[in-house]
Amino acid sequence: MRRVVVSGLGVVAPNGIGKSDFWSACVSGQSGVKPITCFDASKHPVRIAGQVPDMDFPKYLPPEHRKSVKIMGRAARFGVVASSLAMQDSGLDISKIDPERFGVVMGSGMVPVDLGEISPLLCEAFHNEDPNFCNNLGQQGAGKLAPLWILKYLPNMLAAHISLVHHAQGPNSTITTACAAGTQAVGEAFRLISRGDADIMISGGSDSRLDPLLMLAYSALGALSPANRAAEEVSRPFDGQRDGFVLGEGAGVLILEELEHAKARGAQIYAEVLGMGTSFDAYSVTKPDPDAKGAVRAINWALKEARTDASEIGYINAHGTSTRLNDLMETMAIKKIFGEGASQVPLSSIKSMIGHLIGAAGAVEAVALAMTLKTGELPPTINQTQRDPACDLDYVPNNAREIRLRKGLSTSFGFGGQNAALVMSSFAG
Repeated sequence: MRRVVVSGLGVVAPNGIGKSDFWSACVSGQSGVKPITCFDASKHPVRIAGQVPDMDFPKYLPPEHRKSVKIMGRAARFGVVASSLAMQDSGLDISKIDPERFGVVMGSGMVPVDLGEISPLLCEAFHNEDPNFCNNLGQQGAGKLAPLWILKYLPNMLAAHISLVHHAQGPNSTITTACAAGTQAVGEAFRLISRGDADIMISGGSDSRLDPLLMLAYSALGALSPANRAAEEVSRPFDGQRDGFVLGEGAGVLILEELEHAKARGAQIYAEVLGMGTSFDAYSVTKPDPDAKGAVRAINWALKEARTDASEIGYINAHGTSTRLNDLMETMAIKKIFGEGASQVPLSSIKSMIGHLIGAAGAVEAVALAMTLKTGELPPTINQTQRDPACDLDYVPNNAREIRLRKGLSTSFGFGGQNAALVMSSFAG
């Protein structure tokens, strides 16, 4: 099996655009959670989110691809920008890459339909609650829609646009395993290179659900925190006062490269990817298995593929959503994996600073793990003010920490019972 390294990083996050700004914000405990401005949320039950700051999308694209922004959904735009930042960071020259050995695997999820764009059409077709709504829509709708409108809302278009921009003609796939998608996408890209199907992969995840209807749906589900606090204090993974997650948006992209290919061109190397594990709870579509059996399986299988003993893991970039059930389950999983040594393994959740990016969460967290392995800096879990007796591990509370780190773990657990874990190591040559 061929060795696979991380040679480029790109991030679009609520607390920073670009690897450097994002990492500086994470290490300093800077939150990107703020009041929502991308739509009028004044009458919504939840009015805060980890929203990406306004940005000029076309400037990140080659001139010949800038017109494509019009048919990209918000998540696709974030992903394309993050991929461009990662490619720039890697120093790869597209003209020198064999395009058939260059692929893309991205995690994504539900793509919200822009209500502001579709509402006028529906209102006109509906004719004040006309019972012939479907007939009216069929007769009038097609002429109202732009010809390429549907392309904004197909999940695979994220990976498609990235491949078009970077001329990647190798393996191309989209992972839609909810909150585990970004982690699984990086792991699947690692395996493609490891077994010889590609030399370079753009991997990661991108998602945006800051949409009026989806915000209501997550609120109705009871997943979002209703807390009346300052926005930056609402997401508080593992804290005794946690009461739900904060929805976020953004993208994280890692350039994975076969080791000898990277060394031959003198690439900078952030980390080495060693293994992934995935599993399914088969317990509930909304609740994690309280005994953490699925999470434990995913972590154990990642360690097995990585040929790593649990005692070698020096840090965990935790899923840590800030919900009661998830944080308890994850704490239990860590205790089962590490036994008496669990309290000696630091873990932290950057969701405390950016919210839950759903399909992009694991990818942005994989970027953070790669940066931790490169720099030795552990980002904190902010908003740790009241200890939960059941969450009694070392969550790197409130302030970053510097350690010498050889191997790390990133975990992701999603709706439906999806679990994924990724093992990386610092690069020792």
